[in-house]
Amino acid sequence: MHRVLGDRRAVVLLLGPALLVYSLIMLVPMVWSLGYSFTKGNTIDGFTGNGVANFSRLLHDPAVHHALWFTLKYAVVVTAGQVVAGYLLALLYVFFLKRASALIRTLVFFPVVLPTVAVGLLFQKFFQVAPQTGPVNSLLNAVGLDSIDFFGSAGSAFWVLVVMDIWRSMGFYAVLLFAGLIDIPDEVLESARLDGATGLRVVRHIVLPLSLPVLMSSLIFSINGTLKVFDSIVALTNGGPGNGTTPLTLYMFQTSFTYSDYGYGSTIALLLTVVCLLVSLVVYRVSRRDLTEG
Repeated sequence: MHRVLGDRRAVVLLLGPALLVYSLIMLVPMVWSLGYSFTKGNTIDGFTGNGVANFSRLLHDPAVHHALWFTLKYAVVVTAGQVVAGYLLALLYVFFLKRASALIRTLVFFPVVLPTVAVGLLFQKFFQVAPQTGPVNSLLNAVGLDSIDFFGSAGSAFWVLVVMDIWRSMGFYAVLLFAGLIDIPDEVLESARLDGATGLRVVRHIVLPLSLPVLMSSLIFSINGTLKVFDSIVALTNGGPGNGTTPLTLYMFQTSFTYSDYGYGSTIALLLTVVCLLVSLVVYRVSRRDLTEG
């Protein structure tokens, strides 16, 4: 293996095709999109350069400010829910269900493989108020409360989105974190128990520090996915009511393909890219510092 990796021709031969495909699929479109940020127009009317006008518009566009705030709020809440719920499920699998957890893991993981549109329609029916009352409002009526139009306000629609996406993805993060927890040596846990540590003390002082690397990986994976959320919002609310649940991805899509303003849409895409890079860098630096101190 050392002889192969030390041969430049072999390295180029092995990595060249993959790098070429990656460049054509990822790097070239990114550079192309960056070029569009300095233009205005579309494929029908043509493109003309407009300097930094799109960036100036970005700074003063209230719709971008709202979409950015919604994106960050959604990412923080859903990421916390996904990772915490997944970690609690992983602890349940390892320390309580143990070998009997296979069936539960399969059932909890099942929503991950469901089509997003199907899940969106399912939750629409669950929280529906008209023309037919959904199960959630039926339950509220059964205990003497009035029905709530969950999709009539941005606040309630946001929380329905949060519940839906946590429910969909917690099985994935549970399996991911489960894989990290089962790597903790039994001898370490047994030693802690012999020293008198039980229950939450074992989790706090032994399990959590040893599972921190996979926990941080899950956090980075989750925050990047939630910052780029698109399909679940389109399936459930389509950004409504109004633009109350419109993230940067949906606003970029609408600007580019609904209003045919490719230049400004590319500028919004660049903003989203920068946000993802900054957030990932912050999480990575924090995780590296925690691991070093640990």
